[in-house]
Amino acid sequence: MSRPKTLGELRKTGWAAPGMRKRTVKEEMRANVIRQLEAGTRLFPGIVGYDDSVVPQVVNAILSRHNLILLGLRGQAKSRILRGLTQFLDEEIPVMAGCEINDSPFRPHCRACLDMVEEMGNEAPVSFLPREARYVEKLATPDVTIADMIGDVDPIRAARSGLNLADELTIHYGLLPRANRGLFAINELPDLAGKIQVGLFNILQEGDVQIKGYPVRFELDVVMVFTANPEDYTARGKIITPLKDRIGAEVRTHYPVALKEGIRITEQEAWLNRPGSANRLRIPHFIQEVVETIAFMARRDKKVDKRSGVSQRLPITVLENVVSNAERRCIASGEKKVVPRISDVYAALPSMTGKLELEYEGELQGAEKVAQILIRGAVGKVFSRYYDPANLKHIVDWFDLGGALKLSDSASTSETFEQLNQIQGLVEKTASLEPRRRGRKDPAFLVSGCEFILDGLHALRKIDRSEDKGYFASEKKRPQTFIDDQPARRRRSFN
Repeated sequence: MSRPKTLGELRKTGWAAPGMRKRTVKEEMRANVIRQLEAGTRLFPGIVGYDDSVVPQVVNAILSRHNLILLGLRGQAKSRILRGLTQFLDEEIPVMAGCEINDSPFRPHCRACLDMVEEMGNEAPVSFLPREARYVEKLATPDVTIADMIGDVDPIRAARSGLNLADELTIHYGLLPRANRGLFAINELPDLAGKIQVGLFNILQEGDVQIKGYPVRFELDVVMVFTANPEDYTARGKIITPLKDRIGAEVRTHYPVALKEGIRITEQEAWLNRPGSANRLRIPHFIQEVVETIAFMARRDKKVDKRSGVSQRLPITVLENVVSNAERRCIASGEKKVVPRISDVYAALPSMTGKLELEYEGELQGAEKVAQILIRGAVGKVFSRYYDPANLKHIVDWFDLGGALKLSDSASTSETFEQLNQIQGLVEKTASLEPRRRGRKDPAFLVSGCEFILDGLHALRKIDRSEDKGYFASEKKRPQTFIDDQPARRRRSFN
């Protein structure tokens, strides 16, 4: 069945029912949320870790027909949640053809549409607007003006059309009116100047907006959603109190609570499906755990500014860089299998340092040093889940007896495996890393596992490591004795 093209044809369809003609965007979203909940549809696909916290609160706000704001630190999927709200809109809605503010054919507001309906009646053209086009997003910056948001007079249009500046046809609509009958999102709301925030009062409370210089109020049907970083209120700006009072729901986002959630997010977002890597790339699970643990430890480290947070983009970019370093090594050595190692994690330092906001103590050490400490701590934490150091005493003894091993992150698998095979029993211990895997072990995985064991022992201070020597025996701390070898001084008496 073809879609109606005129107002008369539209009036003969279900869109002309009283409930559909008068239904607002908030009522539309509420109805679609209820329908999806009843059908058991997954809400916000692609959002991990919020099923029991953020998602229920967002759904409650929609059911309450509230405008909402998402408060959270950087890298907590706030923008993605806002863009995911379009799933609760109808697939398409009828609008006046060519209308700048998406006027309803049954209730037009702009002067151009009113004149068209009056002149053409049922022959007035209509079109359909898809849900993707009903989402308007604006990043708040200090240079945003009220004209950008609401609108202003357009003298050029008036001059070209020969119209008086007081004519409604000379209005240049801002982003907010152009989001009519849809969703209007403002990212980083505190960055919006206070006087611009005042301009949002009417639309949030009364549902209308007045454009500068015109004694005309437009009734806008729009859902307003915002994002903000709570720590930016004082650093860059603030949300004025009357505006906060008009926002119906305030939803707090958070970082992944469990390591498994973080790994799922990183796997989902990182660019790992590279051309030709379907059968080549294999990332050991312990490497993924180390990469994700770095972010978890950084969020608790006293040298890292907790107010700024550690974005989830950190483990994503680190894992991408880890894979790239392993890929570079394999290309240079002509190998087919790409299996990252712990040395590749250290090679990914450039993808970490720019994402860490440091406290004073961290600034003294430097971002690169702090990142190295975090990697070492993450390796030690993950290593302790797989091994008891007491069961690896024979490996430690090999170093204590004078053994030393210097590995290169650019060395081929066969070359590195030959070096590692010098340590008796080391290769066999990698079986604990993947106990369910049967058959012959992949040499590239064995090398990665052996290097993980050695770096884990280093993280727990069982052996030492340096750039010059590689891995070597840990320096034993000897008890210090203090001997008073100075003769006792005689007391002198002065008469």
